[in-house]
Amino acid sequence: MILHHEFVRIAKKYSKKIAIVDKTRGSEVSYSKALIASLMLAKKFKAYKEGDIGVMVPTSAGAMLAVMGVLMAGKTPVMINYSTGAAENCEYAQNKVGFKTIITSRALLEKINCREVDGMICLEDIMKQITLADKIGAALKSKMPAGMIIKGFPQKDIDDNVVILFTSGSEKDPKAVQLTHRNIGSNITDVLQVMDLSDKDVIMSILPMFHVFGNTVDFWLPLLTGMTAVTYANPLDYKTVPKIIKEQQVTMIAATPVFFLGYLRESQPGDFESVRLAVAGADKASDSLREGYRKKHGIELLEGYGTTETSPVVSVNQPDKNRPGSIGPLLPSVQVKIASIDTGEALPPGKEGKILVKGDLVMKGYYDDIEETSLRIENGWYDTGDIGVLDEDGYLWHKGRLKRFVKIGGEMVSLVRTESVLQDLLPEGENCCIVELPDSVKGAKLVAVVTADINEKEMIKKMMEKLPSIAVPNKFVRFEDLPKMGSGKVDFRTVTELVKNDFKKGSR
Repeated sequence: MILHHEFVRIAKKYSKKIAIVDKTRGSEVSYSKALIASLMLAKKFKAYKEGDIGVMVPTSAGAMLAVMGVLMAGKTPVMINYSTGAAENCEYAQNKVGFKTIITSRALLEKINCREVDGMICLEDIMKQITLADKIGAALKSKMPAGMIIKGFPQKDIDDNVVILFTSGSEKDPKAVQLTHRNIGSNITDVLQVMDLSDKDVIMSILPMFHVFGNTVDFWLPLLTGMTAVTYANPLDYKTVPKIIKEQQVTMIAATPVFFLGYLRESQPGDFESVRLAVAGADKASDSLREGYRKKHGIELLEGYGTTETSPVVSVNQPDKNRPGSIGPLLPSVQVKIASIDTGEALPPGKEGKILVKGDLVMKGYYDDIEETSLRIENGWYDTGDIGVLDEDGYLWHKGRLKRFVKIGGEMVSLVRTESVLQDLLPEGENCCIVELPDSVKGAKLVAVVTADINEKEMIKKMMEKLPSIAVPNKFVRFEDLPKMGSGKVDFRTVTELVKNDFKKGSR
């Protein structure tokens, strides 16, 4: 399906229903108004002649309608990360993809103290330029049959880009990922099939739309199924989000484990009473986090797995098919092969190796980077760079990033496994990260970065009971907080650099 075409059909079908509850602005937008607003914005965006259009707006009605308007104008939205280094990210995206115009918000620029970048246009200014004639024209057009409205859009193919997203850059420079209508459409079809979602559901849309998890699950999923999306621009507002969930009777929430940890800490019993689906992804969920939700809210935190390059969902635990600790059964149209790290040969169930993914969910490729694309996709199989196991029952288990394995004493040590053990030993609400520092004498040196005050000797002793000695960190460093990406994932590059600098100064 062509996604914005399908939105037109859904908007016509559910015209009187609320499409978006914007809790940041305190407004509600019906499907009919969402269609009118998208058509008005599309007319304005058509005037920008040069290439695609960048979008840097927090998750909100404005962000969703801007993206829809860009697509209706025949262009591709390039989503820009504003969580750190927003101005630099804008210029990086412009240079990488070759466009000029960036739709943003003056309120956002002021809040994050972002300098103005050439090509920026604020939504507030665009709205001031909309005339009565524009409103009447869009309203009249919205009354036409869906087929006639769609015919007025520039022609698109199912394999054309629907969005360009950037990889997190937690390990190296971000890559521009091209996702098509086929990619995201197949993912939504699969998710709907296994998660029993319908137009009756209310989804808490808090993840940033520059992150694939937020773009597919919090934006396209609700607006292509007639759900209501409840948006809130700040997922880090741990006190407010649970209150919104209770007030709006939210039935589904997807978030990263870091966000779920914050909501667990600040929520009150009863806040999640309406929630029937809580899905964690983008990072490993700990046993203690799952247990916390069972005890406090009586709900099961379902863990899933995906990547930017796979639109994103590859596998997910389901209410009737849940194996805690795993990342769930594969989606119906998805193929996964576990391949040997050394030879690339397919491995049988129960054997650990690289996770390769095949199916309509796999990206078209990295923008203007044939070499990197060919390194990651071979014969339709996308190499995720993750290590995992498929068990006999078809459940996938994530063992960590290949780049987050280190060789110590001839053995491969998983930093993710060490983190998981340490996380469960820390006080509730505290975080950790394991980084590798080069040590020319003894091989890799593992350093644990924690946000809690701990007894180092006691902690090492407890970890030795659950891990081989080579997997236990040599040193512990305390940070007030861990640097994170906009998605809530730990920014490993920054953490490693901070620890390196710390040790160079001789303060450890």
